[in-house]
Amino acid sequence: MKITNKTILITGGGSGIGLEIAKLLNEQGNKILIIGRNGDKLKTASEGLKNVSTFASDITKAEDVKKLAAKIASDFSDLSIVINNAASAFPYYHGEKADAFDKASNEILTNYLSVIRLNEELLPLLKTQKEAAIVNTSSIVAFAPDAFLPSYSDSKAALHSYTLSLRHQLAKDTNIKVFELMPPLVSTEFSKEIGGLENGMPAIDVAKDLIHGIENDVYEILVGQTKDFRELFFSDPLKAFEVLNQK
Repeated sequence: MKITNKTILITGGGSGIGLEIAKLLNEQGNKILIIGRNGDKLKTASEGLKNVSTFASDITKAEDVKKLAAKIASDFSDLSIVINNAASAFPYYHGEKADAFDKASNEILTNYLSVIRLNEELLPLLKTQKEAAIVNTSSIVAFAPDAFLPSYSDSKAALHSYTLSLRHQLAKDTNIKVFELMPPLVSTEFSKEIGGLENGMPAIDVAKDLIHGIENDVYEILVGQTKDFRELFFSDPLKAFEVLNQK
């Protein structure tokens, strides 16, 4: 799939992986729509980029999503690629006073349910394009959980399952391709609490792998060590879990 001269929406595009994706796609002549909660942060992130629009919108809120979808349909009716990159994560251990329910609720809503809602709102518009795509950003933990990120891992496993079903269904009667970006630990502020800044791979490399995957119709984009980890998981799930949790 060619990704030039297209209109592309990126949630969580104000920093980290999302911003690096936005920069690379912008360089390829695409019109970029960056979505995030903090309007000032989005404006700062978009400085120096051409043909970029920013939208302060909370994708976890139904009213915000409906307003956003209406705005896109009205002003950007040529939207053809949606990249669901926004995420929430809480490192913690299950146990007394872990506040696990509230943390899990936040993560499941942001990382899984909000993706379903936004995709559903934008599908009618995507179906009008000759060629379109949805990208869901999951994670290496979609295969086996990181015990220090328990409900984040749960949410990404659910997103992986949803992505498989969505791809299968849309392939039957639409021109919408469904990709899944599956990075390992990445060096961003988002992953600071779990050692990502020091030990994670560069976000720019994740962005490059995503673009290469889309251009070559690789539907599961296994970034960095995720490819080897996936193979280990299918050969020995318990061993994969142990390897991921050697901390």
